[in-house]
Amino acid sequence: MVVPRGANAHRSPHYGVLQDLVDSLFLEQQTVRRLDVIMAAEASELPEDLQEIVSLLPPGTFTRQRLCDQLNSSINGHAWGQVYGTVV
Repeated sequence: MVVPRGANAHRSPHYGVLQDLVDSLFLEQQTVRRLDVIMAAEASELPEDLQEIVSLLPPGTFTRQRLCDQLNSSINGHAWGQVYGTVV
């Protein structure tokens, strides 16, 4: 497979940190609020790209599945799946 020049094809040292964030948010809860996610992301000192992904979340309360769907949609929209990974 040929990777277009400039494509996001290199794995970041931060690969998987968003998954760690999601896991930590749902240790003892079934739902989280957008504000909870943003605060946890800021406390985790995520890289700027991932902070941007989190900031794109719509207002509301999220189940794990809905949060993952929203985050993955933004990650894939930016073509950062190979760089940062997706979440489950």
